[in-house]
Amino acid sequence: MPKPSARVSGITPSGKDGWEVHLEAITRKEAGEDIIMLSVGDHDFDTPTETVEACVTAVRGGYHHYTQLPGIPRLREAMARISTQSTGVPTTADEILAAPGGQLALYAAAQAVLDPGDHAIVVAPYYATYPPTFRAAGADFTVVEARSEDGFQPRAEDIEKAVRPNTRAILINTPNNPTGAVYTRESLEGLAEVCRKHDLWLLSDEVYWTLGGDEHLSPRALPGMAERTLVINSMSKSHGMTGWRIGWLTGPKDLITVLASLNLVTTYGLGDFVSRAAAEALENGYGVKDIAERYAARRTVFLDAVHGLNNVAVRGSAGGMYVMLDISAVEPDCEKFAFGFLEAESVAVMPGLSFGESAAGHIRISLCQPEETLMEAAQRLRRFVASYSPSKESKIA
Repeated sequence: MPKPSARVSGITPSGKDGWEVHLEAITRKEAGEDIIMLSVGDHDFDTPTETVEACVTAVRGGYHHYTQLPGIPRLREAMARISTQSTGVPTTADEILAAPGGQLALYAAAQAVLDPGDHAIVVAPYYATYPPTFRAAGADFTVVEARSEDGFQPRAEDIEKAVRPNTRAILINTPNNPTGAVYTRESLEGLAEVCRKHDLWLLSDEVYWTLGGDEHLSPRALPGMAERTLVINSMSKSHGMTGWRIGWLTGPKDLITVLASLNLVTTYGLGDFVSRAAAEALENGYGVKDIAERYAARRTVFLDAVHGLNNVAVRGSAGGMYVMLDISAVEPDCEKFAFGFLEAESVAVMPGLSFGESAAGHIRISLCQPEETLMEAAQRLRRFVASYSPSKESKIA
């Protein structure tokens, strides 16, 4: 057959993608093994009943036809109110593009500000889809590593060194996946200064904004940043709606108006009944407070359970749905450690290297399990670390 396009073929280069431990754990679990899955960020609970009922009501009410390309007005207005709340910048519906999930919102942002051959900067550790999203835009990119010893806070001077004449954008994520780091005002002000100085767009992934502990700070609220910041948001984490695929992009009105044409050739708008259920969930905050409190409690429980664990340090881990553990003093090869932990104790975690070089020597723990399961996993981790021999090779690795 004819060859596929180079653009599509290059989105995910051949070879390892960092998910081998997770896929091995899934295979073993499906074969009947009792595996504790701490490798994926999907809730262990269902979408709030009120949201589900709102969707059922909309379906039965006949709301299953085509919708406006940028999203139905009610949904965009609800998203604008949340954007005003989360970013601290007054936002109107015409500054909102509704999208099927935060990933499509990120894709739209990259398509909006990058032409083929342009350059972007992504701060690591990063969510695994960031590099492929830039490749899909035909853009070159440089990874700038936030340092473990800084609690994974980005250094503005490191980012500025990566700026080129054709650099158009910087991509960040706070609260961060995978580290759980919440970027400080100092870190964000440094990033903002680089963007203003070099006339860059800032793509700010803030899908974990409700899970950051203290009051969320968006770089969009900093001086001179509202007109150059695109905020990616989603209902997946905040409202317990991972499978509903509802997200949005907040940005300058003129750019959002142009971006509606991207929906024309990709999604052709969102489902009407899902949009109406999402709008009601946003208007009423279904599940938000409970979900935030649940993950805060789980983080405390797990961190207490691993406190004082020999040669293991916590890095970042102030927000989001994850805890990042530095296991480099036990085993520098985090993939080897993760495979060994899976084999010896039937616990699946993600090797930090899956998310960038700065997370090498770390493992990511997902908090998407009940507190008793997290405590059991912590006990198994203690046992595994206590008996670990660096010279011992995993039978799986």
